[in-house]
Amino acid sequence: MPTITTRDGTEIFYKDWGAGQPILFSHGWPLSSDAWDNQLLYFGQRGFRVVAHDRRSHGRSAQTWDGNNMDQYADDLAELIEALDLKDVVLVGHSTGGGEVTHYVGRHGTSRIAGLVLLEAVPPLMLKTAANPNGTPIEAFDDIRKGVFGDRSQFYRDLTLPFYGFNREGAQVSEGLRESFWLMGMMGGIKGQYDCIREFSEVDYSDDLRRVDVPTLIIHSTDDQIVPIDPAARAGIKLVPGALLKEYEGGNHGIAQTDPDRVNADILDFIQSEATTTKPFILAEPTRA
Repeated sequence: MPTITTRDGTEIFYKDWGAGQPILFSHGWPLSSDAWDNQLLYFGQRGFRVVAHDRRSHGRSAQTWDGNNMDQYADDLAELIEALDLKDVVLVGHSTGGGEVTHYVGRHGTSRIAGLVLLEAVPPLMLKTAANPNGTPIEAFDDIRKGVFGDRSQFYRDLTLPFYGFNREGAQVSEGLRESFWLMGMMGGIKGQYDCIREFSEVDYSDDLRRVDVPTLIIHSTDDQIVPIDPAARAGIKLVPGALLKEYEGGNHGIAQTDPDRVNADILDFIQSEATTTKPFILAEPTRA
């Protein structure tokens, strides 16, 4: 398996396919790079270099006891970008991955970055505080910790219902998608996944967003039951000058998997914009087996 070894000795698994302008995808919790399968195939077929990694303690990356925090995640991402020598890369982050790519910008700048896409992302802050009254109470995140600690296998299976909006009236439930979510979750290490709960819930990414100086697209569903839109996208858009917000009416947290055609088209439109491409872009015909 392709991996890099970080400065602290941690092996990070990644996929690196295709050629052209690079797009790097950062997955949500508790998943892996496999959550981006549709996007990797779609954009790879259209002349892009597509890269996705498994965050430390997730998927096929090493399961570490220490270092499961957003500073280290961002530094791991920086090491991956440098090891692969990615330039003019578009960063796409879903949920916790949105925090990761945003914090990468805050810590490492945008010298290698052409654009940023935040999809159902946690920034600026999920936690309810006096300054963030629309956030989620700490008790909800404590319940997540209890679920992971007590029986994470059942907890992940149950989580698929609100994650994909399968608990809504009239929803078409995909049991395959639920099983895929469970499998990705169980591949990761419990210690790292437990630690990561704090990183997506209690870390404030406001300052990181203020440092973003590249074209930015924010996509968020109005019925996201995991990361509600008000303290996330609707608050974050105010911190990134010139950013574009697209709201998906009635959409769910896992929209990249339940409605990939729409997500892919919006990301492609964004990337093809003059602001995020450094040279004329020619859309290649998708390759077929």
